[in-house]
Amino acid sequence: MNDNIIKRNEKLAEKIIKGLESRNITGYYAPNGEQAKKLALSLIPKGGTVTNGGVMSAHEIGLIKALQDGDYNYVDRDTADDKQAAALAAYTADAFLTSANAITEDGIIINIDGNSNRISAIAYGPKKVIFIVGMNKVAKDEEAAMSRARNVAAPINAQRFGLNTPCSKTGSCADCLSPDTICCNFMTTRYSRHEGRMHVILVGESLGF
Repeated sequence: MNDNIIKRNEKLAEKIIKGLESRNITGYYAPNGEQAKKLALSLIPKGGTVTNGGVMSAHEIGLIKALQDGDYNYVDRDTADDKQAAALAAYTADAFLTSANAITEDGIIINIDGNSNRISAIAYGPKKVIFIVGMNKVAKDEEAAMSRARNVAAPINAQRFGLNTPCSKTGSCADCLSPDTICCNFMTTRYSRHEGRMHVILVGESLGF
């Protein structure tokens, strides 16, 4: 990564963090995945219960592996025999890991969900919500962020899961009502009432979708 991109990411992250702070959300910037992993682990109590909402970004920086290998009660929804129980464990967890489909330059977080366990845990339940967000997910404003969520993140996820939706074939949103749609609920996180609950780690890399 060249110096111009690094400086741009740092300046943009500084702006986003100020926006997050105005929304009672704690923001951080990590220049790379390794530092983001260390920062995330510093926010999670040893022995604490941790789960996630299918966050590829946490896998990519090695955070999930560190939780599996470390002194944590990591609840893995993907490998659990009772997936419903594993999903419900999020609501009483010490930390819930997630990402954003997009984040605006002034700190608004946009997510789209199919089953909606992910966005419901963001909204309420776990003591801490930790977002791992690559700088590729930054959008100018709320309209651009929603467009990114619908036309970039959703089609990629539909293709990844082999869903029969228009976007999985065309790569762009058709505002469909397909039985396979993953655009069931749209969440805009614009403020957190609870001090110290939401933490956003911006990573100076391209992560997730």
